[in-house]
Amino acid sequence: MSDRSPLARPAVVVVLAIVCCALWGSAFAFVKLGYELFGVASDSPAQQLLFAGMRFSLAGVFVLGGTAIARRSLPVPTRADITPICLLALSQTTLQYAPFYIGLAHASGTNSALVQGTSAFVQIALATLVFGQEHLTTRKLIGCLLGIGGVALVTLRGGGALGEWSFLGEGLVFASVVAGGCATCFMRRFGVTGDPLLLTGWQFILGGATLMGIGLFLGGRITTCSVTAVGVLAYLAALSATAFSIWSSLLKHNPVSRVAVFRFFIPACGVLFSLVFLGESVPFAQVPALALALVLIMAGTIVVNTDSS
Repeated sequence: MSDRSPLARPAVVVVLAIVCCALWGSAFAFVKLGYELFGVASDSPAQQLLFAGMRFSLAGVFVLGGTAIARRSLPVPTRADITPICLLALSQTTLQYAPFYIGLAHASGTNSALVQGTSAFVQIALATLVFGQEHLTTRKLIGCLLGIGGVALVTLRGGGALGEWSFLGEGLVFASVVAGGCATCFMRRFGVTGDPLLLTGWQFILGGATLMGIGLFLGGRITTCSVTAVGVLAYLAALSATAFSIWSSLLKHNPVSRVAVFRFFIPACGVLFSLVFLGESVPFAQVPALALALVLIMAGTIVVNTDSS
């Protein structure tokens, strides 16, 4: 029986998924800006985890506050919600972003973007091969390969070398990708019968508090602050609250593969965001490669979303 929710309509999925990717694409620049404004050292994992915890704890407050205003009551978890919230807090926030924030400080931007670009493939592979939530088909595999090709063109548009790879850098970034993939499958499983906004808000609170606790335990402190810094932190929290709330709601009404494949747009959205808002420029000779990358990414999403299985 087909899902009659508006969130299952293809056009709605496309628009909302790309909105999420645009928000996540903008986060890379704002995290770096936040590091600078809050005085977070690139060689201080404790400060990085503390900053990440602040962001996601505030994101949880935004999700729960917005939901409470919309529904005129605070979403309070039941006993049945405790296990899903703990699993999501562990996988989606703590285990995804602890290695990501540390790995990002030890890996080049190109390598990190390439590794992150595999997240759609990882999520679909986990959903099909590990969690058994759907079948892995030839069309899904082809769509993922097209998307990865597009991500490679976007991230290597400058023709730079990949450079050396390390466990502390790219290895940790990939670990965060796997944790995020597990979180997506957990959200698909629990969100079908549960409340995606309640699960998202409370897992942010718990996961963010865990990251803050680890950061503080390791000696992390934030000693620099300004109005601009608070504004950047609020934006990062708001984008997380918005994107994850939309994403979890889409997962409630759609198969993982139909939604996850749009994650290939995140590097592309990051590039476009930099061009529009950071004043970066692209040499004319690189325009065809960027155009081809977007075509490959769009082709990949079309192939996966037209798979009838």
